[in-house]
Amino acid sequence: MNLSMSSNNYGSEKMLQGGPAVDTIIYDMVLEAAMRAQNFNSKMLHINGPWIWLLDEFSDYYGISDAYRKLRYLSYIMNVAIPTKDCLELIYELIVPVTKAREDRTLTRQERSILIDCEDRIKSLLAALFENYKSLDEYSPTGLSDLFGPITDSAAPALAPAVQIFSVLHDILSKEAQDILRNYLQIAAAKRCRRHMIETDEFLSSNNDSLLTDPMTISAAYLKMKTLCINMSREIQADIKIHNQNILPSSIDLPNIAASLYSTELCKRLKGFLSSSPPSRPVQHVAELITATSEFERDLESWQVRPVHGGVISRQLFHDYIMVWIEDTRLQLLDNCKAEKISCPAVSTVSPFVEQMYEQIKESINEYGVVINRWPQYLMSLESAVADVEREIMKALEKQYMDILMPLRDGIPEKIEKQVQRLTRRQSIAPYVVPNQLGAFMNTVKRMLDVLHCRVEDILKSWAAYLTISCGNTVFGEQMNSITVMLKKKYKKYLQAIVDKLVSNTQANRNTRLKRILEETREADGESDIRDRMQAVRLQLSDSIHNLHEVFSSRIFVAICRGFWDRLGQIVLRFLESRKENRIWYRGSDYALGILDDVFASEMQKLLGSALQDKDLDPPQSVIDARSILC
Repeated sequence: MNLSMSSNNYGSEKMLQGGPAVDTIIYDMVLEAAMRAQNFNSKMLHINGPWIWLLDEFSDYYGISDAYRKLRYLSYIMNVAIPTKDCLELIYELIVPVTKAREDRTLTRQERSILIDCEDRIKSLLAALFENYKSLDEYSPTGLSDLFGPITDSAAPALAPAVQIFSVLHDILSKEAQDILRNYLQIAAAKRCRRHMIETDEFLSSNNDSLLTDPMTISAAYLKMKTLCINMSREIQADIKIHNQNILPSSIDLPNIAASLYSTELCKRLKGFLSSSPPSRPVQHVAELITATSEFERDLESWQVRPVHGGVISRQLFHDYIMVWIEDTRLQLLDNCKAEKISCPAVSTVSPFVEQMYEQIKESINEYGVVINRWPQYLMSLESAVADVEREIMKALEKQYMDILMPLRDGIPEKIEKQVQRLTRRQSIAPYVVPNQLGAFMNTVKRMLDVLHCRVEDILKSWAAYLTISCGNTVFGEQMNSITVMLKKKYKKYLQAIVDKLVSNTQANRNTRLKRILEETREADGESDIRDRMQAVRLQLSDSIHNLHEVFSSRIFVAICRGFWDRLGQIVLRFLESRKENRIWYRGSDYALGILDDVFASEMQKLLGSALQDKDLDPPQSVIDARSILC
């Protein structure tokens, strides 16, 4: 070659006679020879050593322009170009001066043609790069990763020179250029999204409906949907980190561009999945998906990503299902209260049915923790459902003990009752004995009031800490308060009815009618006379108190005893109030009150011992009022 270039003038003149086209063809041949000699490929793009000198000498001798040399070299590079840092930096190095030359109108027609062709191929290369900006691989033969690897949270080395080249080819301040780049990045997000969603495609296919009947498969499906939500969030987080490296133009908001697609596509996928495999209740795998979707939404908000129409709003996704769950829970628990489903209790101090129902309520509402903690407004509906069930439990309990409760109810009209009393006045009427089953009933009502209902209410109250809204005119706690009031009324009603029965026992026999004993007392009668007349009353009271102790728990026992004590005190009080002007009745009344105090206090102390509280032995109000008259 050296000999050829330094040959006689005749040879040179002949070559020059061929013109510029021949010169460039010969230059191209030399350039190709240099590339073959140096094994030119996508990973070895630079020409080194003596070949550089040869090309420079040839160009100088034949007058090959610098623009042509760069463009021809660039055209060969574009034949093997891949989206790597080295390749793009070389392209940028070559494209900048020739682009400037075009602006200066110094390019030949041939050079302009080559530049246009190179620009088209560069744009295609940039499109491939931007559309796969998270899958770039400097060590891959193609510059792209063959596998769908982990989410990278730093910009690929090739991204910076790619943006530089893009800015050379486009006016980055123009809307058109910005739209082109945004479109590339949206396509990239769509590709990433598509790769993530492949894992969940099978759960949306109509051909695979049968697979979603198996609990294990359903759980696995929900786990994959949860993973999808997490991966979408990680993709956006990675985009934020890439964006913060300030490589992309300031007009390109990568997190919002990508998040708008991830959020809308994820929302569509979640809707389709929930429709094809609707959650029946908030079990663990459902709760985990609720958590994942709400955390995705929360992440976008914390990262200040703009909301997008059609994007993930977790509450909207699950609202209809949550309302169905609450209603299903209510109906299921109400169904469990039906009489045919209540087993007859064996000997028990409380109703097993009520214990089981409250355990079911507690288990059911605990499932809603993940829902209420995120959206406390559903607490109102849940509270209403629980209140309905508690009312039904009380009704079912009353039906269960209907035969035992019947004698306590005011079902007999007063006139008929008086007629029966007249007909049976001379007959011996068997006193009312409190049955053991009534003890189980009252113990159960008391336990509902003091323990079971409170446990449920405490769970609901723990979720109400951040509840700042009301549902219509209803405020949280009203339903629970109504249940407390209802249980108190029931408890008081039946306790009062038991006391009424015990008082009726004392009125059923002449020897135990306290008012008659007081009326027959004379001023001359001493304490021993009164005690003799009160002996039958004392024995009956003692038997009744022992009966109560065998049947009821200690606090109910005390409450009934004190109610009984108060009612007998009222008889003495009314007797004194009707005879205030006649003190001859005072002594007998005083003795009677003393006997009543002694019987109740001594019997309760004997039966309860240290379990009895000091206030339990204080005289009831009627006795205090009666003694105030005697003073």
